[in-house]
This record gives sequence, C-alpha cells and structure tokens, in this order.
Amino acid sequence: MVEPVSQSPVVQPFDTHNQLLRDRVHPPDWINPIAAERYDLVVIGGGPAGLVVAAGVAGMDLGLKIALVEKDLLGGDCLNVGCVPSKALINAANLATMVERIQQAGMQTGEVAVDLTQVMAQVRRVRADLSRHDSADRFRRMGIDVFFGEGQFSNHRTLRVGGQDLVFKKAVVATGSRATIPAIPGLAAAGYLTHATLFSLTQLPRRLAVIGGGPIGCELGQACQRLGSQVTLLQRGDRLLPREDPEAVALLQQKLQGEGLQILLEAALERVDQTPAGKVLHYRQGGEVRSRVVDDILVAAGRTPNVDGLNLEAAGIAYHPQDGLLVNDFLQTSNPRIYGAGDICQDWKFTHAADAAARLVIKNALFSPWGLGRQRYSCLVMPWVTYTDPEIAHVGLYAQAAQAQGWRTNTITIPLSAVDRAVIQGDSEGFVEILHPQGQDRILGATIVAGRAGEMINEITLAMVSGQGLNTLARVIHPYPTQAEAIKKAADSYRRQRLTPASRRLLHWINRFS
Repeated sequence: MVEPVSQSPVVQPFDTHNQLLRDRVHPPDWINPIAAERYDLVVIGGGPAGLVVAAGVAGMDLGLKIALVEKDLLGGDCLNVGCVPSKALINAANLATMVERIQQAGMQTGEVAVDLTQVMAQVRRVRADLSRHDSADRFRRMGIDVFFGEGQFSNHRTLRVGGQDLVFKKAVVATGSRATIPAIPGLAAAGYLTHATLFSLTQLPRRLAVIGGGPIGCELGQACQRLGSQVTLLQRGDRLLPREDPEAVALLQQKLQGEGLQILLEAALERVDQTPAGKVLHYRQGGEVRSRVVDDILVAAGRTPNVDGLNLEAAGIAYHPQDGLLVNDFLQTSNPRIYGAGDICQDWKFTHAADAAARLVIKNALFSPWGLGRQRYSCLVMPWVTYTDPEIAHVGLYAQAAQAQGWRTNTITIPLSAVDRAVIQGDSEGFVEILHPQGQDRILGATIVAGRAGEMINEITLAMVSGQGLNTLARVIHPYPTQAEAIKKAADSYRRQRLTPASRRLLHWINRFS
C-alpha cells in the first residue's frame, strides 16, 4: 500500500516568497508515484549532487528508469540554507559599504540605513526565484519518479520510502551534511543559530558571537557586522581559515578587524549561560577563563555527514559517523552497486565539488562496463573560494604540500597595488600568487586575494586542467585595464626569470643579425 507523502515542511517566516519556495521544492499536495518494478538508478538526496546525477542521466534520453528520493526540500543546503541565501546576504552587506567608496571618489551621499526586514525579504525573494531550477515538477517533467519521504535501505538492492520498495540496479547516496554542533555545556539550553536557521531571521541580533573561523564563520560574520551586528568571532586555532595561505589570511583578518569585527584566536568555548543580560560565553584564552555577553550565537564549527536513518548496514555500506560514506577513488561504496557523491563522502564540501563528483558517478556507475573508462576523483583539479571581502580563491597545491610531494618550488607574487585597474577602483588590497616547480612553467597551485578572486581563479584552473603553463598564460592577451592582468604579470615575471646571463648573451648575438 502506498503511504501518503510526508508532510511538507513550513519554511519560516511563511511569507509569499517562502510559500513559493515550499510549493516548488516540496509541494504540499505532492503524491508519490507508484514505484516501478525496477529502477536503473535510484538517487537518495535532492541536493546539488543528487539533482545533477538524476538530471544528467535523464537528459541523455536513453529510456532509463530513474527515481529521486528527498525527505525535506529539493535543492538541498545550497538552495535553501547555503550558497544562494548566504551570497544574497553577502551581496546586501557589500552594498552597505559602498557609501565609503562613493565618498572616496569625491561624491557626497547620505548615511545608509539598513532595514534588515527588507534585506532578508530580498534574500528570500532571490531564493524563491532560483528554486524553479530545482522544482519537483521540473524533475517529474524530465521523466524522473520523485518520491518525498525518508528512504531506508532494506537490503543490498532495495530502498524503502513511503511504504514502497524501490528495487534498483544502481544507486547513489547524496544526502549531504549538516552543521556540526559542539558539545558545549549550556549551548543547547541557551539556544543558537546555524546557517540553516540564520536566514529565517527578520532582524539580526545586536551582539552576535560566531563560533568557528572557517569559511562560513568568516563570510557570515563579516556580512552580519556590515549589516549592523557587533560580531565577535571565536576560533580555537591560532588563525582564521587554517587551510588557506597565511599571507591571505593575515590580509583578511586585518580587513575584518578594521571593520570592527572582534576576533578571539586560540579561544576555546567552555560553557554558555543564559542570563537576563544575554547569553554569557565563558571561554579559555591564554590560560585564562574569560567571558563575553552576546544576544545570540551562530555556530559555524564544521559539517557532519547525514548518514543517520539510512540503514546503511542493511545495504552493506561501510561508513564513519564523522567521515561519511567510505568510498574508493571512483566514488564507489563497499556495496559495488552503490556510489556516493557530495558532502556525504567528500572532503571538498562545495556545491561545485558535488557537481563534479556527480558527473564522475554518472560515468563510473552507468557507463563504464567491467570498470573500463572509469574516472578517478583524485584527478579533479578543484578550485574554491571564500566569499569574504576581499575574496580568497585557491586551486591546486600549497607550497608546503608541494614540497612534501618532493617538488622544489618557486612562488611568483604580484600585489594588486601593481595592477592599474585595482588601483583605479580603490581595490588594491590583495595579490595573485602562483606556485611552480623550479625551472618549469607548470602551475602547481595558485592563491588569489581580490574583490573578485573567484572569477579570476578560473583562468588558472583552466590552464592546469589543460596542462598549460606560465608560458601559455604569458601569450594570453588580457584587456587593459582589468584585475586579471595580474595573472599576465605573474606569467611575464616567470619568463623574465628564465633570462639567464647565457640566454641574454645569445639574444644579444641574435639581435646583431636581425
């Protein structure tokens, strides 16, 4: 017997924007289809990885039978509580700082008054507008059977959802991850926000503590500071963004502190008390226990994979509660019929990483008979961006990792203060840094700190993917003036380094006969 679809969630505040979002990505009147006798592919999880897998296979029009299972909202974290709303909020926060730049350009303007109610309404409007790409009806029109409900494996080849058994030839688990909540006494009782609940607010707290100095903490901390909160960021380590280049992090930290954001490094939160004055954070720093009073707490302390409730044991899928599904380099689980994609199994927890993994899964699971032609996850060249102001973008290896692999390296650094467009725009805080082996133009990695570093990194990523080096970048004509000219300057710098005394003598001799 087919059970009724799980109750459609209500997204708060339930205004016209969130109603449109809900109606698209988990319609309240949705009726699950009658399950087919067997599916060529069952996808568990309707976030970026799952949607790319399902849509990619359906779009080939091969007549394959596909089921997509989602227990909450299609679009996953990215659409609903991640990339889309966070970047809309960051955009509003960046606009709030434009008055200073306008005045620096010699123009006068009045003070900007931030209306958080309207800002958050705009965030919800943008999210609702983009939700059309992830709507249940769109995927049904592709010929995909869309099931809402909690899916659980009942054996190696069957997933049960809504009272029905979905028997599959192949399956993909793409259930994503959620915010990690540290076990801090008093935190749950005092209450806290995560990225999943922040966008339900209509007003920001006057005093906000951010727990965690990773990308989410830095991005949302800066945005909330710019929109009117007094933000205190607590980081257990000795610097923010521990994965990133130290010079890039130092530049960003100086910028954040200049905007009034208070950064507490090597600060371990030990207890939270709820008092009439606010939420009191007790933390240890420098061997002393100190306290700070705030109105709310945003927890940004990492991600935990969503492995609970899937009954993975019944399907013979090995996993770890903190690491997620244990997959091989082809993204195959211990059950060879089942693959993983996205945050559930990847260290790179980015939407574009989930997208890339999904494309590998399509090839490896469905179109690599006897394992022929399979593609390795470790061969991906993965860029990433922290969307602070300035942005920090990176691709490839850092110097320390390259040296650990046996490379003898050189680093070319071009400050944005040497790039005319950056100076013209008053955006000269940052740099382009390219890592290459000594004596070779091969690009091992790059870091860019700039207002639009995420756009600039793509040129270097393309060069790395296509096997092109600094000599090729030196031949690329860059329009003048653009900030990407910094990449050309770096490539030119490499070519100048190649001019040894002997090569200069040779060129001088050649010139005599030219």
